This record gives sequence, C-alpha cells and structure tokens, in this order.
Amino acid sequence: MATIFEFEIPTDEFALEETLIECPEAIIEIERVVANDPDRITPYVWARADDFAALEATLDDDPTVEDLTRLSEMDDERSYQMTWAGTIDRIVPLLTDHEGTITHATGSVDSWSLRVLFPDREALSEAHDYLQEAGFSLTVGAIYEATDDGHIQHGLIETQRETIVAAFEAGYFTVPRSVTQTELAEQLGLSHQALSERLRRGMSELVESTLITGSDETEE
Repeated sequence: MATIFEFEIPTDEFALEETLIECPEAIIEIERVVANDPDRITPYVWARADDFAALEATLDDDPTVEDLTRLSEMDDERSYQMTWAGTIDRIVPLLTDHEGTITHATGSVDSWSLRVLFPDREALSEAHDYLQEAGFSLTVGAIYEATDDGHIQHGLIETQRETIVAAFEAGYFTVPRSVTQTELAEQLGLSHQALSERLRRGMSELVESTLITGSDETEE
C-alpha cells in the first residue's frame, strides 16, 4: 500500500541554500517534481518574496539552479519551472532508485519540509536507510498510509481539510464573503500567511484529486 513519509532536512543538504540565505523572507514551495535524469531534477515551484527582482537575480546565481523559467504571477506569488543540479545529486536516488515522489515540499532559510510518496512500506524503509547512510540530518515528522482517512482525504492532509471546512462554515467562500482572510486567520489562531498557504495548497490538492484525477478515472 502506498505510504507517505514526511520529514525535514537542513537547507544546506538539499537545494537553494544560497538563495534562501540571501532572501531569508522568501518561501519556496514545490508543487511537483520531474526526475528523468540521474544528475538533475526539474521542480515546479511557487515562490513568495518581498522583492522578486532580488529573488530571481539570486536564483540565477544559485549553484543548484541550472535553469529558471517564470511560468505565472498571481498577487504576491510567482510560479517557476527550475532545473536543479549540482549538490542535489544526493537526493535524486530517493526519487529514481527508491521510487519516491515528492508530492509537496516547502523550503525556508533553515530547512526543507518534504512530503514523499512511496509505493509501499518496503520502498520507504529502503529509502529511509539510504537517507541515513548518505548522511542526511533527518527529522522525521510522520509516516502513514496514503489511504488513511485520518491523514489523507480527497488528497488533503488533516490540517488542510480542517482549514477548508472552517473557512466554508465561516462564510469565506460565500459571495459576498462573510469573513475576510485576516478575520478567519485570527479565528483559527493562524498567521495570515499560514492560512493563505493552507487554503491555496488545500484547494490545489482538492481540485487535482476530485476534478482532474477523478475525471480521468471516470473517463477510463
């Protein structure tokens, strides 16, 4: 049964260390990753930053970034397709040799938080052994089955589901809205940024699992 592994590793053991040091307020989120080459990976990411000109200039000089293409821009976020090479070569076997799929990852100046899907517990165990033998400084967050409704439902982790339900019940999705995002964040005891991140990421997962993936399965 497919199994999900959530963990953190220091930024200097993964990617974009120089960028995140130079732009410490920036947040980088991986939405999906393509790993067809043993020496490089192609992540599709969302970035938030106070100064995108400075962020992009730093990304251009980052030794782990081989190529950078801006895909879209929305409010205070931009999406990019990147090609990572160089020091990320140690993480590539996690995806190519151990059949891992990075379903989400968030990078900050201190660490990367990753959520990786494996086809079964055996593959996860082998991947965990590889990470330890390769010298990664792991902080394990959670390990659970992908079909465990306590953690995943319609593609959502529990915190995302709870936040979307709370937003719905508070009237955030009504027209006009009964509550602003700032008011909702205060009600839930979250920062505005944390709430925005949960809602956007959760809605993205919900659309993918119900409208995109679900529609493909129905057509078949």
